[in-house]
Amino acid sequence: QAFDLAQGPLIRGQLLRLGEQEYILLITQHHIISDGWSTGLLVQEVTALYTAFSQGQPDPLPALALQYADYAAWQRQWLQGEVLKEQIDFWHHHLQGAPALLELPTDRPRPAVQSYAGGSVQVELSAELTRDLKALSQRHGSTLFMTLLAGWSILLARLSGQSDIVIGTPVANRQRSEIEAMIGFFVNTLALRVQLADDPSVAALLAQVKDSTLGAYAHQDVPFEQVVEALQPPRSMSHSPLFQVMLALNNTPRTGELALPGLTLSGVEQEHRTAHFDLTLSLSEVDGRLSGGLEYASDLFDAATIERLAGHLQILLAAMAGDASQRISQLPLLSDSERQQLLVGFNATQAHYPQDQLIHQLFEAQAAANPEAIAVVYEETSVSYGELNARANRLAHTLIGLGVQPDDRVAICVERSVEMIVGLLGILKAGGAYVPLDPSYPQERLAYMLEDSAPVALLTQTGMQERLPAAAEAGLAIPVLLLDGAEDGAAMARQASHNPEPALLGLTARHLAYVIYTSGSTGVPKGVMNQHNGLANLAVEQIALFAVDSYSRILQFASLSFDASISETAMALCSGATLHLSVREALRAGESLMSMLQHDQITHVTLPPSVAASCSTDTRFVKMTVVMAGEACSPAVAARWSTHHRIFNAYGPTEATVCATTFEIAAGSISESTLTVPIGRPIANTQLYILDAHLQPVPVGVTGEIYIGGAGVARGYLNRP
Repeated sequence: QAFDLAQGPLIRGQLLRLGEQEYILLITQHHIISDGWSTGLLVQEVTALYTAFSQGQPDPLPALALQYADYAAWQRQWLQGEVLKEQIDFWHHHLQGAPALLELPTDRPRPAVQSYAGGSVQVELSAELTRDLKALSQRHGSTLFMTLLAGWSILLARLSGQSDIVIGTPVANRQRSEIEAMIGFFVNTLALRVQLADDPSVAALLAQVKDSTLGAYAHQDVPFEQVVEALQPPRSMSHSPLFQVMLALNNTPRTGELALPGLTLSGVEQEHRTAHFDLTLSLSEVDGRLSGGLEYASDLFDAATIERLAGHLQILLAAMAGDASQRISQLPLLSDSERQQLLVGFNATQAHYPQDQLIHQLFEAQAAANPEAIAVVYEETSVSYGELNARANRLAHTLIGLGVQPDDRVAICVERSVEMIVGLLGILKAGGAYVPLDPSYPQERLAYMLEDSAPVALLTQTGMQERLPAAAEAGLAIPVLLLDGAEDGAAMARQASHNPEPALLGLTARHLAYVIYTSGSTGVPKGVMNQHNGLANLAVEQIALFAVDSYSRILQFASLSFDASISETAMALCSGATLHLSVREALRAGESLMSMLQHDQITHVTLPPSVAASCSTDTRFVKMTVVMAGEACSPAVAARWSTHHRIFNAYGPTEATVCATTFEIAAGSISESTLTVPIGRPIANTQLYILDAHLQPVPVGVTGEIYIGGAGVARGYLNRP
């Protein structure tokens, strides 16, 4: 039942009879007439009155010298003019530039309007930790509250990634003895700001928090509502102004348990179902140990998340108490079991793969086993595994004759064609690392890539040479082979068709397979050096994961200058499948691409989600395995495509050999209202770590940067330390 603030009353009591000797007393009051301190006074006065009346004695309570109205009138008279201005000026300075919102990681998006629905989990600190925190406070001249505020702010900063934290706290605001025994709403709220940008030590942070808190205490008279009105922060129905997280250390005078003569009394536990703020940590010291609750907005958080958060706080506080010289970034948050799960359990990806084999040896095994099987289809041309292997071998022997050695770079600039695949395999078999040059790139970019990669040879096609910068412009004097040229073709035809022997070339799986340049969107393009062993791991993993076999038909969609192209090529040619090439026009997003997929009965395709978004998912098509890669996949695209096809969302930078994680999107598991499509777990022999700015592992659900380890990690950037 709502209170009528105009008519009152603002306090109600009911005595409920449950049995002959059992009753429940319910007292409900509006916060406008009472606060936490007042509750203790109310218990004292009820005890005194009941005890006296049960013994036939008169009211024992002395008359109050002052009423709450007297205090309110005095405050209005005193808190004005220069006094008010000085206090407001302090809060202006204290909160200037503070963030409007503490963006903690949540289980659900913040609703447009707060519902104030909430829950609470219990927080209990051991007597030993409580003693240690008191000792830490004493050593650094701070109070227990200040130490808890420092620890709470560190945790919030680590979880949010923000270094400027504002936390609300209630203060009794009963500095005068005349009002200590008065029931009423005296409590005020202070917005305490803690700045952690310079990664201070625990000791330095305690000193900062002490100064900041004492300054706030000295200016606590102005009501919080007036501070908000004066500062005019951005207002939103979705969160409270100035701060969204509170800390309360209950240090009101102890009143003891309610004890009435002739009665046996016990409190009735109340379930917390409301929350005025995102988080409120409330603690009291009882019998030498801190305990209380962590109240949370259930619109945002699950109870399990808050349980973990409470655990992280205890670990952090214990570390603070153990060594105040530590930088706050180095304070642990994770329990041993959490750390084990994040660093080891989630990365248990060890699997056998041919780590000592070269990527082209996997292709050679397919060519030997099924030489008549179709390896490549381009337009109306098809090439068998045996023929493709022989042509690649002749090119390889030609390159070896030109002096190509392991780790030498060989540039290749060709259009989509069978010659493109012959060129790649020939370079690999010769021991070189191919450097793809997209003929559509600007001349300046091609010139830079040629100069930076310093290739020992260049493979291209008739008609491509005029698109390439002159070798002289790039400062190079290298042989140029035309893969479709009559003269070069005749010379290559005279070469041996057997597989070059890697051992004779000094070639191992730790040598480079290719160097692909990044887009340069954040600066100068960098050449990423990827090795054979990482590529072999990728090929074997994707063949198994995507169920590729000799009956599969894989589209080579990506440009040769993008690393997805080597994934498509290796997945096909290392499994005995058929690789389908097509002219650029047929790969245009929309009907052109869909017609080609249907005509060639493609079973496996890797597409950027933006391309997939413009294509239909016609059920007449062969059920495909579609890998979304190269950019973020929207829930709408994932939901639509997963209805009729097997869909994977793949993630991986060029520096991790194309793909580091995959997530299979089951039909119906994603809807358009889903926030994001997961990138999944690491592929075989790959480790994934989510770290903060100080390279510390973050708890589950907390934002951080992805760090990748394992077989696929590139050797480095060409010509860069």
